[in-house]
Amino acid sequence: MFPLYDTARSYRFPLINWMLIGLNGLVFYHELTLGQDGLYRFIQTWGLAPSRWIADPAEAWITIFTSMFIHGGWFHILSNMWILFIFGDNIEDRMGSGRYLLFYLLSGAAAALLQTFLLPGSGMPMVGASGAIAGVLGAYLLLFPGARVASLVPILFIFTLIEVPAFVFLGFWFITQLFSGWLSLQGADASGIAWWAHIGGFVFGLFTVNFLARRRYPPHRSQW
Repeated sequence: MFPLYDTARSYRFPLINWMLIGLNGLVFYHELTLGQDGLYRFIQTWGLAPSRWIADPAEAWITIFTSMFIHGGWFHILSNMWILFIFGDNIEDRMGSGRYLLFYLLSGAAAALLQTFLLPGSGMPMVGASGAIAGVLGAYLLLFPGARVASLVPILFIFTLIEVPAFVFLGFWFITQLFSGWLSLQGADASGIAWWAHIGGFVFGLFTVNFLARRRYPPHRSQW
């Protein structure tokens, strides 16, 4: 399922969410100017490689944060930023800008650390905002479970637009991450995707959102 929009309404301009999208875009533009060799060095320097972090955390700690602003291609950044655009504004609305920024960065850090803990021998640099965005999705599940998410779903090779409750959309997404993460621990996944980073960010979002979110106002009226 690929999300197109949600029905949860925001009442404030999502300044931080737009700034995060813009910063990711600027870093990606910089990547495009580097050439193949320069891009390789850039990712090796600023991406988070679990084995390097385990060997020298004092030097590599900064990559926990820099890695979440680097993307590996057009589809990677566009899909991540689109999901952040759909769901992030509602979380910023409920948390406020400062707390939302803190939450986003800590979600990305928790995501990276879980991936590092479970696969410490991996030398492949992790890049991408998906761990931090997974934290946003976890928060969204708790705050807006009954909001509806319009999604494109392939049915018999034809994409169909359907609306599903957020808890169905996000629950299905989380189950697929758990399954893929289990495969990666068995050595049966060669995609290079940091599944456990997604899981770590999502769980972090679930368990911390209530410490940062304000009371809802005006009250959100579910359409489900």
